[in-house]
Amino acid sequence: MSKYDFEEERVKQEILRLDAKKVLLQLPEGLKNEGIRLAKILEKIGVLPVISADPCYGACDLATDVAESLNLDLIVHYGHSRFLKHEKI
Repeated sequence: MSKYDFEEERVKQEILRLDAKKVLLQLPEGLKNEGIRLAKILEKIGVLPVISADPCYGACDLATDVAESLNLDLIVHYGHSRFLKHEKI
């Protein structure tokens, strides 16, 4: 279990609402190891997940060109924001 809140249920509901079939997962370097876990969650709802291996430098670095070139329906982007489940500071 991750110490971060990736809002998996919210992401699934949005994907279903938008009827997206092919989804790009974009994560910053320190969270790329979560990509496979998130992809498995998406596969369970019938989505083809594509994990971006390119560096990601935050919310201003959306992989729109990649998504368009691969004819993907949606980008799920995890960038700079506060999403720790438990904070000690």
